Amino acid sequence: MGAEALEVVSRMREVGLNPSLSAIAILLRKGLITVGESLLHVMWKFQCDPDGITYNILINANCERGQADDALHWVHLMIARACKPSTVTFSTVINALCKEGNMVEARKIFYGIPDMGISPSTTIYNTMMDGYVKARDIGQANMIYEEMRNKGISPDGITFNILIAGHYKYGREEDGDRLLKDISVSGLLPDPSLYDIMVSGLCWAGRLDDAIEFLEDTLGKGLALSVVAFNSIIAACSRVGLEQKALKAYKFMITFGITPSSSTCSSLLMGLSKKGNLQEAREFLCKMIEKGFPIKKAVFTVLLDGYFRIADLDGAQNLWNEMVRRGICPDVVAFSAFINGLCKAGLVEEAYDIFLDMSMRGFVPNNFVYNSLIGGFCNRGKLSYALKLERDMRQKGLLPDIFTTNMIINGFCKQGRMKSAIDTFMDMYPTGLTPDIVTYNTLIGGYCKAFDMVGADEFLYKMYASGYELVSRGVVPDSVTYNTMMNGACVDILDRAMILMAKLLKLAFLPNTVTINVLLSQFCKQGKPEKALMWGQKLSEFSTCFDKITYKLLDRAYHNLQEDSETSSGTAENSLFLDFLMYITYDYLCRNKPCRDASQNPLKLIDFKGS
Repeated sequence: MGAEALEVVSRMREVGLNPSLSAIAILLRKGLITVGESLLHVMWKFQCDPDGITYNILINANCERGQADDALHWVHLMIARACKPSTVTFSTVINALCKEGNMVEARKIFYGIPDMGISPSTTIYNTMMDGYVKARDIGQANMIYEEMRNKGISPDGITFNILIAGHYKYGREEDGDRLLKDISVSGLLPDPSLYDIMVSGLCWAGRLDDAIEFLEDTLGKGLALSVVAFNSIIAACSRVGLEQKALKAYKFMITFGITPSSSTCSSLLMGLSKKGNLQEAREFLCKMIEKGFPIKKAVFTVLLDGYFRIADLDGAQNLWNEMVRRGICPDVVAFSAFINGLCKAGLVEEAYDIFLDMSMRGFVPNNFVYNSLIGGFCNRGKLSYALKLERDMRQKGLLPDIFTTNMIINGFCKQGRMKSAIDTFMDMYPTGLTPDIVTYNTLIGGYCKAFDMVGADEFLYKMYASGYELVSRGVVPDSVTYNTMMNGACVDILDRAMILMAKLLKLAFLPNTVTINVLLSQFCKQGKPEKALMWGQKLSEFSTCFDKITYKLLDRAYHNLQEDSETSSGTAENSLFLDFLMYITYDYLCRNKPCRDASQNPLKLIDFKGS
């Protein structure tokens, strides 16, 4: 690429032309970052010094592709070549680092800005506050705000929207209420901005009806509101599944002559997608494009995620192709959503092809992308591919997280490779990872699937032996742990199974719907469908929250009974043991659950055709 760039510049110089900002901008917009970077280097060699705007375009292009480290390299190079960075430069890089969750590096740059003779702007302060809020560190966000005020930098509507949303989402509601009151009496903002924030604050507080009433009253008095207020209500309606109210607010907004923003479109599409109204969402998107409203890549990503949520792979693929047709280059978020959707649909090979395409375009895959692929390969039993991707992560400077490790442990357990699973578990501590309850449950489940109940029992004992250490980290055996052990005990040697169940009962095991399903499944496996139906009838007397699996198991038991299938593999003692466990479950539900109305008997949902 460097040789090509050198040749281009040489020819331009021969005819008296210099490489221009617009030439580099065109290359970068086409995704040709490497060519653009080479051209910038060559320009410098020919003493055609690029200006700050040129550097900013390149820095922004790297940030959009998730290459914050490369962007920082260009900032340092820019300074070394005596080109002073601007507030735009620092704002772009800090925003990229905050989006990555790298608040440590963002903070270093933020506090280094004054050394360059630049005062951080309101935008940069807002970016830092937003980063801390998204990292759920409201304390640090408040400190940045206080520092901003002490330095005489004026907050704007965005500042307060960030803080109020943060208080209501991750902090204390009373702090959000207090901030709203302070803003209303401080005179810091003009009235229109104050009204917008009041609507936004009510939405984040969950007071949607009050927010709508306030908006209608404000407009009724002839007072101005901006797109921000309407976006807050539309987003709040979409979050709670009130897509019709969201559409009504949108139409109301158009009536008052307020132009929708990209956020308006994203929120409406999110609401429609959550309800599965993908056709309506697609039509709405097309109308927005036809009318010339601003549409960002994030809008397509929302719709793409919606298609995958309802398992409409053709719809997702068609939308992806439409993005390409419209000249919209997918960003890291869009690639991540597409790869994750394909992996969840079991199309991990296709997802890997998209991953390669993503890498070739200069995008840097993040942990989410790698975890999607690693999980997909583990589910397909292709553990060697998953391990190769984990090594690739490390080589690219990404650290596998707890999700990565849990998926690999699960992959080993599925293949019965318990030694490798335990080795991976032991390797977590030196790398700074702490096992969570999912890690322990996965390993216990692996032992049970390998019919090694001794190993499962020993591992559970180690959990309790760790005592306070695990509890202090929030790792406590849960219903998954108990149900996994119980399922394994049901197929173990009876004497050992009874001892194991006695331990579980001593540990205050509380049965739930999964427990019922485990026991009904065991009755069916041991050729006792009449027992499954009998207990199903008893349990239907209570609000036991039968799920789809329960109905399928009872349906299977009924058909097995009708066919008089002789698949009995259990002894009378095993059957008695299952009866004992089911009685404990029944007794617990009897004592803790209200009775169900006879007209709501869930057994009516079972397919009794052929009776």
